[in-house]
Amino acid sequence: MSARFCSEPELHSEDKPMIPSRIAQTALYLEVAERLRQRIFAHELPAGTWIDEQALAIDYGISRTPLREALKVLASEGLVTLKPRRGCYVTEISEQDLDDIFPLMAMLEGRCAFEATTKAKPTDVAQLEAIHADLERFAKSQQIERFFEANHEFHRKIQELTGNRWLLQVTQDLRKVLKLTRLHSLTIEGRLQESLNEHRAIMTAIKTGDPLRAESAMREHLFAGRVALSKLLTSPRVA
Repeated sequence: MSARFCSEPELHSEDKPMIPSRIAQTALYLEVAERLRQRIFAHELPAGTWIDEQALAIDYGISRTPLREALKVLASEGLVTLKPRRGCYVTEISEQDLDDIFPLMAMLEGRCAFEATTKAKPTDVAQLEAIHADLERFAKSQQIERFFEANHEFHRKIQELTGNRWLLQVTQDLRKVLKLTRLHSLTIEGRLQESLNEHRAIMTAIKTGDPLRAESAMREHLFAGRVALSKLLTSPRVA
């Protein structure tokens, strides 16, 4: 048999094994996106800030390529805005944006409460009650920031209990956008107790297995939050 029939087959480009460095490059831009995301949420990069790509690339010790890929990820989440020939900016949230977002959040989170109520097991309800107990404790001691954190966890847990990855993804993406505003309505006098009462209504509906009431209570909670936030934004200390 001729030697040419015994040789190894020639590998075409699509048959060649993946290069490990390409996987690392993918992980790099995701890590950069997460770092920038957290800086935006912490308002180290305030709304309206121009993203200095060159400075960030030097700061992180990376090339511009993974940084630009990371910015594309954040743009898809609505956290930054890419402007042709002007660069990239941290997204600014206007009053109109809030008016547009909150009805969507009320609809989505209302559905989350509905599905969570129909699917929650006793252990799930117990976990949710534990978070709600934190809300009660922090409200009593007027620990607004800790109440705010527990509130986020309460909503996150309800979203998780839906077991609906599509609903979870859309809801969490909008939640990220709302984090762009560093203001929250809990600083308004009386709002902390109002928010606690709204959470009590949601918790009661879930415990009693009433999905329609849970959905309604969640929607009312979101709309009440928007009204309170509007008052905060128009108050003299904010204007």
